[in-house]
Amino acid sequence: MSLRYGARSRPGTMVSTWLNSLVSGTVVLPRAGYFAGGTTGSDVATVDKFAWPDDTRSTLGTGLSAARAFLAGAANSGVAAYFAGGSATTVDKFAFSDDGRTTLGTGLSWASYSPGGAANSGTAAYFAGGYPYSTVVDKFAFSDDGRTTLGTGLSGARYGAAGAANSGTAAYFAGGYESSGSVATVDKFAFSDDGRTTLGTGLSVARRYPAGAANSGTAAYFAGGYDGPVFTTVDKFAFSDDSRSTLGTGLSSARQQLAGAANSGTAAYFAGGDTGSVVATVDKFAFSDDSRTTLGTGLSAATAALAGAADSGTL
Repeated sequence: MSLRYGARSRPGTMVSTWLNSLVSGTVVLPRAGYFAGGTTGSDVATVDKFAWPDDTRSTLGTGLSAARAFLAGAANSGVAAYFAGGSATTVDKFAFSDDGRTTLGTGLSWASYSPGGAANSGTAAYFAGGYPYSTVVDKFAFSDDGRTTLGTGLSGARYGAAGAANSGTAAYFAGGYESSGSVATVDKFAFSDDGRTTLGTGLSVARRYPAGAANSGTAAYFAGGYDGPVFTTVDKFAFSDDSRSTLGTGLSSARQQLAGAANSGTAAYFAGGDTGSVVATVDKFAFSDDSRTTLGTGLSAATAALAGAADSGTL
């Protein structure tokens, strides 16, 4: 019996597809979102997994290689999730086939606190910025997990930005904190040559510690964050022209230091964060109409400053 990841299918077909795969002798593994690390009052190594399409949660027997918070996530969809940084150079890799963890021999180029993460699925992961204030963008090739550092980094030295990607086209890093304060900046890195542009329209409000997720081919979503007040705001950037709209329904509560992951083609998930107290909440935004529901089962513990990544199958 062989194992493979199938191309994207409608959520309602997942169970029948899995049963048919048993008959054919090929198992199509269910897809899932992963939320890793963070702080519950002290740093944790926990990795929670939400299986799609029923959103059930399990917690991996093997967590991060060390407890850490303010890290970033990115994924080679169908293959593995990568969780990087957290006041460390460490990059942990979780294979989607069995959720087994390895730690890359080459980590980040510097010990980064609160970078942003995004990926060109099938090609490379990008981890951008971090504290102390940095413009650095590290790129990890999925072919061999080798690291290079882009010649052109972020447009300003910052930490606390969120990442999301239109796989095959570009990565977006939004918001964050520079020495002058929180910014609304959205930097875009074209995957064709890793060239950077900065969008003419940034976030609807300057903020740090938002979370990002993307419906690849359609739009990026940046949710929550902090700049004095804590926000419920969810900004949406259409990939067709990089125009921004702001959803009429935001997060179920104002929070920062949350994490995002997406079942591309179906929904974005924003998990955990700090509302003034740390929460376990997971909000889900359906891509069909941008409506929000809140999962009945949240994270295994109230957690902030965590990271998200997802297996959306073939992108």
